[in-house]
Amino acid sequence: MDNDSSSRIVAGLREWIASAAPGARLPSTRTLVARYGASPVTVQKALRTLAAQGVVESRPGVGTFVRAVRVARPNDYGWQTAALGSPRNRAPQLSTALRTTPNDVIALHSGYPDRELLPERLVRAAFTRAARSDAAVSRPPAAGLPELQAWFAAELATATPAGGTPPTPGDVVVFPGSQSGLGTVFRSLVGAGRPLLVESPTYWGAILAAAQAGVQVVPVPSGARGPDPEELARAFEQTGARAFYAQPNFANPTGARWSPDLVDRVLGTVRSHGAFLIEDDWAHDFGIEADPVPIAARDDDGHVVYLRSLTKSVSPAVRIAGVVARGPARTRVLADAQAESMYVSGILQAAALDVVTQPAWRTHLRNLRHQLAARRDLLVESLREHAPTARLEAVPRGGLNIWVRLPDTTDLARLVRDCESDGVLVAPGGEWFPAEPTGAYLRLNYSGPNPGAFPDGARAVEQALARQRTR
Repeated sequence: MDNDSSSRIVAGLREWIASAAPGARLPSTRTLVARYGASPVTVQKALRTLAAQGVVESRPGVGTFVRAVRVARPNDYGWQTAALGSPRNRAPQLSTALRTTPNDVIALHSGYPDRELLPERLVRAAFTRAARSDAAVSRPPAAGLPELQAWFAAELATATPAGGTPPTPGDVVVFPGSQSGLGTVFRSLVGAGRPLLVESPTYWGAILAAAQAGVQVVPVPSGARGPDPEELARAFEQTGARAFYAQPNFANPTGARWSPDLVDRVLGTVRSHGAFLIEDDWAHDFGIEADPVPIAARDDDGHVVYLRSLTKSVSPAVRIAGVVARGPARTRVLADAQAESMYVSGILQAAALDVVTQPAWRTHLRNLRHQLAARRDLLVESLREHAPTARLEAVPRGGLNIWVRLPDTTDLARLVRDCESDGVLVAPGGEWFPAEPTGAYLRLNYSGPNPGAFPDGARAVEQALARQRTR
């Protein structure tokens, strides 16, 4: 009976609303009870039905009103074109490596390790302790927590040869992740409109940070053994650049690890030109068959500016990195960092420090080495067996990914789409080139989820290549 009464009230009110002006107030509940001979509960049910249909809107304490009809129209943001003007720098799009995926996709594209490769227990315990500490309610120093500065300095000091001068905690500036550190270093040590030499290919995030800083990127050819030292010297001569960004240990994407001879030649070239080497030690915790030795440990005259991140090895939620710079360079880096973010979250710093100073951290890294080796070898074997057309230029001795060369005739965009249609995500190598790519490449990550699906992923790559051969 109540349903019938409610429907009768809804029908009657819809007739009244049809002739009422938008915003008109409906009769009160008491009036409607008397008009329709229904209970207050039934009247309220009818009003809720009309509200759900979008016909009326209720304003608590005021009443119920006829909803104004909103005519659908396209959004017009054209005025912003004139207000914003032309972009000073067209930043590259975010990399495929940042895409999140459903569980049923074979993810060979990711730039981050799978959750099972992280020290999850240590991270959770560290956040619990940090939340109970003064870090939860106090403002940390602009350069970072002194204890964390000391840790970054001590880590680099362990690789400093006898006779060298190790860095001090005061040489360290803490950042909310390596991307923030790169942006600050590029702005403060290079400057907008000035040249920055970079390896080609190189880390896509460095290309993005350079674009945002307005830096003029100058590519230097680099491959499985690192950059060409003669091309590097020529680039310094031709451009007058005062900085070279590089990843000497397990470079992303090539996996290259510089030989001692190459280190000597690059460092000599940088010094002879009165320039900086911006060393990105992104894979310090991901050695497999070799331990990374930072070039910064061999430099005590301020030519090497060293960047080390903990985000990938500790947790994506712990965006913490340290930059080691000496002399006036450090002063400029800190000034830019303060202007950019004032300081880094004390809780994140405290949590990061807690994790890396636990005895279990070293145990975790030893286990991680074995897990990465097994995953790398499985992906390499899968490609050799199931995707012989994809050529490995080198098997990396550390890091998280391998660099795969495809036939020159490959339509890379089509291959990526075909792989995704088959449930496999891969990262197109063009995203790692600061200029035109020198060939068709894929960067495949072996630290992602479900390594047991690597053979299926390799088959999908080969099938996509086969489709292009038969078209």
